[in-house]
Amino acid sequence: MRRHNLALVLGEVVAAEPVSRAALAARTGLTRGTVSSLVEELLDAGLLDELAAERSGPGRPANPLQLNRSGPAGLGVEIEVDHISACVVDLTGSVRATARIPSAHRDAHPGVAVGRAVALARTVRAEAGLEVVGAAVAVPGVVAADGVVVRAPNLPQWSGAEIGPLFDGLPVTTANEADLAALAELWFAAGPPDALYVSGGVGVGAGIVLGGQLFRGVGGRAGELGHVVVDPDGPNCRCGGHGCLEQVAGQEALLRAGRTTDLDALPPHVLDGAARALGVALAGAVNLLDVPVVVLGGIYPRLGEPLRAAVHDRLCERVVHRSDVEVRLSALGPGGALRAAAASVVRERLRRP
Repeated sequence: MRRHNLALVLGEVVAAEPVSRAALAARTGLTRGTVSSLVEELLDAGLLDELAAERSGPGRPANPLQLNRSGPAGLGVEIEVDHISACVVDLTGSVRATARIPSAHRDAHPGVAVGRAVALARTVRAEAGLEVVGAAVAVPGVVAADGVVVRAPNLPQWSGAEIGPLFDGLPVTTANEADLAALAELWFAAGPPDALYVSGGVGVGAGIVLGGQLFRGVGGRAGELGHVVVDPDGPNCRCGGHGCLEQVAGQEALLRAGRTTDLDALPPHVLDGAARALGVALAGAVNLLDVPVVVLGGIYPRLGEPLRAAVHDRLCERVVHRSDVEVRLSALGPGGALRAAAASVVRERLRRP
């Protein structure tokens, strides 16, 4: 019961900081004495910070409470095909340090990437200067409930990899990067409670949010949008299939089709082809899931309004049970999954103080 009440009080601080003890008692229905006892415990644990009182009238002024910006922190790491990123967030989810380095992993053993990730994590932890209590690692592949990477077509040596034991002794979880990017949209961009988030990169993944909760499927395999077939006679894919979406709308496919190394220099016909392919795959997903919003993230916001408008037009043509589907460009850019990874650590700490 006490743990439940600690979480209850902490949750109210998260929702309404800065807040007084009296306000917490009113919000939770607990007695003032109980609230004060719980608050002292949370202060001792470094989860809360007591601010100086502001005198605004007669009587004894209250000392407002807020989350401790110098308290426990979360580490996020993202390992992609061609880069590694790391960041540290405080209890509010604010990024306190971040770094990114190029790093090629397509044909490398997982230990190579993880070793570089650990080194980068040490750098951001030192810069943040906070006590990191756990880490979450985002990867571009299917991740089982126990954290084992089941399959990552663009990282062929990663099948069966366990990331956690290779880290610095921190508690580590592993998750799909598109799932985390979808949560970032929900947590940090006031994203809708029912949406399909599309993460464009070397591959194309999707995160599905239904009723404000991430839907992962029975084995964590939901959201493999990049391997939906959009052209049965199309090119071979690393997954073993043919004509998958990522072979038209993935980063490497776009650059190849545009005969350029710069996403900003893609010609209109390449964007139109990507929009048509995305429209085919997304229309099937929207018809199946009945979500009202599609969010384009990863590299897609960089491609801008022309891509968004073209995808919207394709969905209007193909979705049969909705008069309109809203298509948004993510405001978070390519760093959403990384931030959500780190934030998932502190959110769990706040949920279970």
